[in-house]
Amino acid sequence: MELALESLDVAASSAKISAVAAIANAIADKEKTNMTQALGTAFKDLDRLLRGEATQLAALKRGHIEIDQNKLPWIIIAMGVLYGACMGCFALANSDFKISMLQTLSSMGKVPILFFATLLVTFPSLYVFNALVGSRLTLVSVWRLLLSALAVMMTILASLGPIVAFFSISTTNYPFMLLLNVVVFGLSGFLGLKFLLGTLQRLTVVLYEKPVAPTSSHVEAELDEVLAKFAESDVKQGALDRVEARALAANVKQVFGLWMIAFGLVGSQMAWVLRPFISDPQRTEFVLFAQRESNFFAAVIETLFRAVGLS
Repeated sequence: MELALESLDVAASSAKISAVAAIANAIADKEKTNMTQALGTAFKDLDRLLRGEATQLAALKRGHIEIDQNKLPWIIIAMGVLYGACMGCFALANSDFKISMLQTLSSMGKVPILFFATLLVTFPSLYVFNALVGSRLTLVSVWRLLLSALAVMMTILASLGPIVAFFSISTTNYPFMLLLNVVVFGLSGFLGLKFLLGTLQRLTVVLYEKPVAPTSSHVEAELDEVLAKFAESDVKQGALDRVEARALAANVKQVFGLWMIAFGLVGSQMAWVLRPFISDPQRTEFVLFAQRESNFFAAVIETLFRAVGLS
């Protein structure tokens, strides 16, 4: 009898363990599925941004870019990590293994931090400038616009990563690699800001044609008709193309032009604060952050002189 009871207890315990394990596996599978779906949604949003589908006039009817602002940052981080790994190839090819691994991991973390820190520093000024020129963009709309522009910047940066990696393993010229990365960052930033300005112009078309408080379906129908007319010339346009339906006012261009300059200056100096991104082959130990000195622009000029042998 005792043996039978013990057998029943063992069987019950085994059944409980099996049930718990099944529940745990089901939860893990569900979380994996949810993560896969989230990544799929984020990549789909990114693809729509790059192709210009998310910034077509018809897609901007609500006055903002229809993206998942909670999932897209993960894609931005992934793109930054990818480019950071490409930057680390120079250290892997020219420095001690331990130093090069630490530098690569450091660069993989610093690139996303660089862009998000620049975004956070410049976001308040963009919103204030947006309000000063009388734009109808809301705080959420401005945030989504900046997040979308950042996604485009990071994707362009990551796409140029293999080129940086190729030069990293095929040269030992440290000043040249510094300048190459400055050019790559500058190019991705320029195209990202061009995307921002073009999308801003499309949002302006939508918001200025849309009544502040539409009160009837008739008004909405008129709005749809107007957008459809504008969209006829917008169908084949990409994310960087401009819509000819309405040009930005001169003061709006000037204000946002000044903000873009501020964004570039902040981003450049932020990169200088977070340096080094590339390890100097002559350095005998790993350095996470360099000492505070000079500024980004003076360093670029000095590096240029060193690259051509004038210093």
